[in-house]
Amino acid sequence: MKFIVKFFAEITIKSRPVRKAFIKQLRHNVKLVLKKHDADVVVSGNWDFIEVFSDKDELREEFTEALSNIAGIAHFQFVREFPLVDLDDIVEQAIVSYGDVIKDAVFAVRVKRVGHHDFTSVDAERHIGGCLKARCGALAVRLKNPEVLVPIDIRDNRVWMIEQRVEGLGGYPLGSQDSVLSLMSGGYDSTVSSFLTMSRGLKTHFCFFNLGGDAHEIGVKQVSNFIWEKYGSALNVKFITVPFEAVVGEILTKVDNAEMGVILKRMMLRAASQLMTEVGAKALVTGESVAQVSSQTLMNLKVIDQVTEELVLRPLITTNKQVIIYKAIEIGTAPFAASMPEFCGVISVKPTTRAKMHRVEKQESNFDFAVLERAIENAQVMSIQNVMDDVAKQYQGEVPVVRMPVGDEVIIDIRHPDEASNRPLKVSGRPVKVIPFFALESNWAELEKDVTHLLYCGKGVMSRMHASYLLGKGHENVGIYLP
Repeated sequence: MKFIVKFFAEITIKSRPVRKAFIKQLRHNVKLVLKKHDADVVVSGNWDFIEVFSDKDELREEFTEALSNIAGIAHFQFVREFPLVDLDDIVEQAIVSYGDVIKDAVFAVRVKRVGHHDFTSVDAERHIGGCLKARCGALAVRLKNPEVLVPIDIRDNRVWMIEQRVEGLGGYPLGSQDSVLSLMSGGYDSTVSSFLTMSRGLKTHFCFFNLGGDAHEIGVKQVSNFIWEKYGSALNVKFITVPFEAVVGEILTKVDNAEMGVILKRMMLRAASQLMTEVGAKALVTGESVAQVSSQTLMNLKVIDQVTEELVLRPLITTNKQVIIYKAIEIGTAPFAASMPEFCGVISVKPTTRAKMHRVEKQESNFDFAVLERAIENAQVMSIQNVMDDVAKQYQGEVPVVRMPVGDEVIIDIRHPDEASNRPLKVSGRPVKVIPFFALESNWAELEKDVTHLLYCGKGVMSRMHASYLLGKGHENVGIYLP
């Protein structure tokens, strides 16, 4: 099995040293991601493309999915490689790959050629196209807008029969730029802004301010872990949890109602500015967009930013909300955002949209900054790889494992909606409910109390984690289904 990976166009116009560095980082990322599927995968690179080799043909679908989510790739091709004998041999190989596809269709052959041969690319296209039309029952050859394209690369004494082309994320390889710390609420905005920084090559760490709820923290951990698993190129990043309940209490009791929102954001930036050194970040990232809420007017943002000398990036600053939602749907974070618990403890009845620095500073003079310092000192920094283990630690007992249900158990497929839809779980004679893991707790009360529910996730890791959490919360009749 072989894939050819082509670089994002902006990489190819960089200076030679920068381009080499980007290619090296991309090659590293590709190998890091794919070796989770095949420890023996071979990834080699050169100036124009990266080649991926694996002996495990059955992993083609997994490789395709993984490569499509690695930043820095313009597109990649699944190719069948064979030695160059002559044009007639290429015809035979093309029939294997495209014979059934071009039957009763209008097609064209595209040949790219590198090296010295006794034929031109046009010669090859005419010969191969004519033979395919005569032997495969195609309707016609049409060079412009064909229904089926047969792409072939001839490189010296090798031939690549390109059987599939998949578009990539584009952008720069993750890790090729500096690190940033993204402030995560788990909603549409923060997840999309984090994705955008990651796809631009910025190694993105996550920071969550817990304003008073375990459910919210668990939700943010889940969506952060999802983004990292899918788009993080397996690079090790950190997740920081900051206990902000006491800070919220100070604001509610010491700050005038109109300035609460702005001051809360200023406290978050103060804390994040100190914590970013923990992960070597060079900038902070937020999901703010102009005028989306009261604290995000230009005047308020200016007042908020004055508490830090650090660079604050706002990838969504001029993006409409519906566009953000569409992007969240595309990258897979929308279901999380829609189910994310909300904390409404700091809501101004009449929030200011034109904050004045002297008023804000006067209100902050009532605030006990020792509370903020304690929150920063008590922040927890953990690897994103272990972030969900922290959830499971709340329950120390055994989680029942069922491999062959024999009673009235109901199986709950807790995988991400995309995965559950693409590979539906079917168990003979057994009811299966589909409840994504991030919606489990909110939906648990609606399930029958006297029936055992078995959680299924495929490999048993996520299901064990969430079963542990539910059991730790006092729920009964919970186990995991591990066929």
